[in-house]
Parts: sequence; structure tokens; C-alpha cells
Amino acid sequence: MNQKHLAAYVVVALLFGASGAYVGMHKKEAAPPLTATQPPGVTGPVDSLYKLTLPDAKGVAQALGQYKGKATLVNFWAPWCGPCVQEMPELSALAAGEEGKKLQVIGIGIDSATNIADFNDKFKITYPVFVAGMAGTELSRTFGNAAGGLPYTVLIGADGQVKKTYLGRLKFDELRKDLATL
Repeated sequence: MNQKHLAAYVVVALLFGASGAYVGMHKKEAAPPLTATQPPGVTGPVDSLYKLTLPDAKGVAQALGQYKGKATLVNFWAPWCGPCVQEMPELSALAAGEEGKKLQVIGIGIDSATNIADFNDKFKITYPVFVAGMAGTELSRTFGNAAGGLPYTVLIGADGQVKKTYLGRLKFDELRKDLATL
């Protein structure tokens, strides 16, 4: 990567960080509760995830089951989380690049619908972003995020199995090695 690109990525990361801090300090409304309950016969967090219907950044309810059967990278994040915001340009590049053809990246936002919509509109995230509110923290805990830290990312194989989890800012070299094993 040349210096010009590196400088551009640094500027974008700083803008994401600053806007995340701004949005976090100007929270507006309480987040909506998750709309799905775990039906009988559902086993494990992946099944629970795919049974959920969550609003996207535009407020349109979306069934997460649409991603079942495809390798999926689930990123739990919040606009006020600096490391979350810093990794978003790389997640967008991943989703829009060659890896995005065989991997679905989704973001599950832990904040209000308004804050997530404002953030998404400002930064034009290239992958689907959903609003889970604080219930998203509980959902991330079902995937092993005992402390509820952010960002928290879960790699799910096309077979519906959790392949790996990542706490903290993603190391994209490590992630790409993990993607190669899918």
C-alpha cells in the first residue's frame, strides 16, 4: 500500500472516530427491543441469530435468516466505540472486495435507531447495518462475549458453525487467513 492510500485510510479512520464520539454524545432515544424470541427447537446462538428480524439503518425490518447458508461475518459495534468506527472502512472494503463475493458482512449496532441511521447516512457503510439496541450486547454474549466488549466479531461458516470470534479491533491479516480456511 502506498503512502497516499495509507494517509487516506488514516484520515477516514479519524473521521469515523470523531463522528462516533460526536454521535455517542448526542444520543436521542432508547433502542428498540429485539423482536424475535427463541422458538422451540432452536439450538445455539447461530440459530437464534437467523431467527431474528431487526430493523436496518433505514428502519425496514429485515429477517437475518436471509444470510443462512452463506459464510457471514457479524460485527457488533456502536457509533460511540472508537475501535468499532476505526475498523469500518476496512470492513466496507472487505464487503465490497473479492472476499465479499463469498462472505456476507453484517453490522449489528448497539445504539438507538436514530443514531445508527445518522451514522450510516454520514459514512455510507457498504454492508447491511441493523439496529439491535442494548439487546445486541446480550446477543453478542450468546456468542461468547462474556464481558460485552466492543467491537465483537463472529465468523460463521456456510455450515452455520461459529468458526472464530474476535474481541476488539479486527486484525485484518488474521481475518483474511481465517477466511481462507472457509
